[in-house]
This record gives sequence, C-alpha cells and structure tokens, in this order.
Amino acid sequence: MSLWNRLNCIYFGSDVFKPEGYLAYSAPGKVQGRLVYGSYGRQEDLEFVQKSVNLTGAVLLLRAGKISFAQQVDNAAKKGASAVLIYPDPQDYKLVATTELYGHVHLGSGDPYTPGFPSFNHTQFAQTKSSGLPKIPAQTITANIATTLLQKIGGPDSSSGFRGELQSVSYKLGGVENITVEVNNVLVNKELHNVFGVIKGFVDPDRYVVLGAQRDAWGNGYAKATVGTSILVELAKAFNEMVEKDDFRPRRSLIFASWSAGEYGSVGATEWLEGYMSSTDRSVFTYISLDGVVMGRGSFIASASPLLNGLIEKTMEEVNMPFGSQTMYKMMGGNNWEAKVLRPMSMDDPAYPFLAFSGIPSISFHFISVNTESYAYYGTNLDSKDNLNYQTNKRTSDVMVTAAQFAGQMALRLVHDNLLSLDVSRYSSPITRAVAKIYKRINQLSQSGDLKGISPNWLNLARGSYQRAADKINKAIDNTDVSDREACRILNDRIMRVERSLLSPYVSPVETPFRHLLLGRGSHTLASIAETTNMEQLRTQLALATWNLQGCANAMMENIADIDDEI
Repeated sequence: MSLWNRLNCIYFGSDVFKPEGYLAYSAPGKVQGRLVYGSYGRQEDLEFVQKSVNLTGAVLLLRAGKISFAQQVDNAAKKGASAVLIYPDPQDYKLVATTELYGHVHLGSGDPYTPGFPSFNHTQFAQTKSSGLPKIPAQTITANIATTLLQKIGGPDSSSGFRGELQSVSYKLGGVENITVEVNNVLVNKELHNVFGVIKGFVDPDRYVVLGAQRDAWGNGYAKATVGTSILVELAKAFNEMVEKDDFRPRRSLIFASWSAGEYGSVGATEWLEGYMSSTDRSVFTYISLDGVVMGRGSFIASASPLLNGLIEKTMEEVNMPFGSQTMYKMMGGNNWEAKVLRPMSMDDPAYPFLAFSGIPSISFHFISVNTESYAYYGTNLDSKDNLNYQTNKRTSDVMVTAAQFAGQMALRLVHDNLLSLDVSRYSSPITRAVAKIYKRINQLSQSGDLKGISPNWLNLARGSYQRAADKINKAIDNTDVSDREACRILNDRIMRVERSLLSPYVSPVETPFRHLLLGRGSHTLASIAETTNMEQLRTQLALATWNLQGCANAMMENIADIDDEI
C-alpha cells in the first residue's frame, strides 16, 4: 500500500496529480516517458499504436476493461513501455468522474513471493519472485485526470474504435508530450486467515465439494464480498439444519470456505491449494465460487469447466429466475442456453486457480442486468448496498435467494447422488476445436516451407483416444446400477481423473502455475501452440501436448489393458 507521506504522483507539465487509488504489486519507482494512448492495452491495440508511435520507453495511458489490469501491464511491458496509467472511461464505466480504481497487477494468483508453494508460517522457503510480477510501475487514475492528459496528449489521430466517451477529448495517440509517473507502493507482510466449516459425508467423507467466497474488498465491497459471504453462511446453516433436523445424509463432504485477501489475487484460496496440492486434486471434485454472484437482475452468465455444463443445465431447469415463474433454462434460451450463458473463465476469476492450477472442476456464476456483463462499481468505493439495489431495482435480497438456490442445488446433487454429475464427453468439442486450429496452423506453415517434418496427426490420434475413453465411461454409466455404491465409486474415480490429467506434467507450477492444457496460460497450451511463431518451441510443445492429452485419455480407462495407445 502507499505510505501517506509518500503518495503516488503524476507530473504532466505544470499539473501534479496525487491519486488515492493504487495497483498492488506495481513495481515502485519514478520514470519519465512520452505519453501514449493505447485504448484497452490488448495486444491488437498496441500493435495498432505501434504503426504510428514508438512504444519503447513510453508511458501508456489505458482504459480499464476487456482484460485484467495485470494483462494490460504485462502487454505494455512486452512492448517496451516504461509505465502504465489506467482509468475508467465513461463508455465502459458509468461512474462519477472522480472515482478511484483499486486492483492488483500480479499476472497470477496467490502470494507472488511464494509462487507454486505455500506461504504457511511453518514453511521455510526463501523468498522467490513470481514470474508474473510486473517490472514497470503501474497506477490507476480517475476519469478527470485522464481527461486532462488526453486534452494535451497530441500526436496522430486514433481510429474510431479507440475512442471512448470523455468530454472534450479527441483520443489522439500521443507520443509527443513527456509525463512522469512516481509509484511509492510499499510491500507489507500481513497474516491471513481462511475460515472453514465442514459437514462430513456419511459414505465418502474423503470426497469434497467446496463452496467459497472472499470476505475482503476495496472499500465497501457489497457485491464483491458481502453478498457472497452472506450466501455462504446461509447455505452452511441450511445444509447443517438438513442434517440435524431432516435426517439428510450427504454421501460426500461439504466445505464452506471464507477466503482472505481475495482482492490481492485470490491469495487465501491459492495458498490453501498450494499447501494441499498433493491431495486437493484427488479429494476436491468441484469448486463453486460465490463471489460476485449478484451484479444485477434479468440475465445470467457462468464460467465453468466443461465437465460441469450438464449439471449447470439440469440446475437451470430446476431453479426459476428471480421475479418470475419461468425457469432459468427457459429464460436463458432453452436449447441455446450455452451460447447465452457460458463465458470463458478469465485469469482474474476467483475460481480460476482451482481449475487451471489444481485441476478441480470449477464454476463461477453471476446474475446480471440485461445488456451488460459487468458491474461498474467493482474495485471502487462505490460498491455499496444502495448502488447494488439500483442495479436490481431494490430486489437484491430476492436475487440472492435465487443465487443461493442455484449454488445449493448444484452442491446438493454433487454430494448426494451416487454417481458424480460430471460429464466427461463435454470436453470433446473444445478439444476438437483446439486440435483443428493446430491442424490449420501446421498446414499453413508446411505449405509456406517454414516448418518441415512435423505432422499434427499424432495429436489428432490423442484426441480420438480421449473421445473413445469418454465414450467408454458413458457406456459404463449406462450399464451400471446407480444404486451399486462400489461400482459408482470406481466410475467416479475415473471421472475425477479427467480435470487433473489435463494439467501439463511438463511445466513447473513455479514458473507456469496455470498448467491446464486447454484452459491454462503458457506455451504448453493448445491455444498457444496454434499461435506461436517459434518453430522450435512449436515442435517441442506439440509433442508434449500430444502426450499430455493421451495421458488424460489413458487415466480415464478402467484397466491398463484397455488402453488403446497406438502413439
């Protein structure tokens, strides 16, 4: 945090600005450079700017949104920028122009000084810097400050797609006027406490579904933390009452987790995952995030492992949307619900470490206002009860009830049914799409002569192995008596291997924490292989990805003799 006697400052001509908002984990320092406007700071944005303005040593002025603060700063650093300023444009954030933004810029999750291992008080690891920590200063500014900067920035005109809605601003690209950014953030050690409640299962107490919510926030944090924590507590009370008064006997265990330091990059949750890495991916079979579940009313979105898509659909069929008699399934498009509801899980999603770091099928979901997918007050002091009530038409408590029903119904089915409600066949389509992109890329490179002696056929064979393994599991499910608990446990063990087997065993969790082959981040992912321009890297990563996918298919088989490994 910033020390009060050393505020972060921005110097632009005769103007001096001292914003109160800040970005945790920013590199400290004082740098000067030419002010350049880069829209949202996406790779395509910066590539467009580079055609007209040199970014080396520049201070980039970026609009918040589209991607995380950490991704914006990382993209800027890769282009040679010396610092980054981020502001909320009225086109994206309907905020008072003096509203301060808060956040973090660690391109990862957890304690960035113990990457890949826990920062528990009994561990004696030497301090290590995460590869995701930024090397350049970064600072948030208000829309008012951004207006002043953009009015004087000069330089070439930007395209229409680059322009926001600040008044009296032309959104020129800059590269003319110098600006100085001084960040005096100070790293402070804090003791954190996660809080857990557990209802033990009566048949398989060593298998858990975890429901979690962060309890910290920048400012009021009503939508960010208060709502989720309240739902978490009420669900714990409800399930406990079912056990004590209604003779409910869950087959598996329930963990209710209140996470600390969520705003600093899911620190509490990630440290717990790192601390119990050897067991969580084998015992925790689903994580349900309750963070930000109420952002508005009238619509619904979710991000999840494909394994959970079938369960999401069943739950939507059982729960009504707030303020109406229609089910969520019917209200969100019926057979076309996936296109309307499902979104890719972003790196700053609280459920992401569970999925991409630990290989645990996970979901986060949000009730939102129609025609919007965000809540403008996140990360500001305006995230209050009154502002959330405005978004829900003063029906926040009613939407909370529906959110609790949705999470509770999912958890109930997961801990009660003999057979886990995880559908392994749902990964077939995303795997096929990812392999098709690699096929197209390799064929293009082969035809141009840039790549020789490499075939994507082996990866396609691994894809076929996954499909056959999934079909065999589904056939076994069809032929299994679901009242046979031992038969179901054997099938459940095979199903639980899928997500964790999609974590690449060939990369270090210290350097590349999000190891998931499809949903992770790094050169090992299928998406990265389809885009890389490094031919030697392509050869190596293609081979490793092939064996990663084949290994997942093998792990799904009941017996070693059933493995159809022709690779």
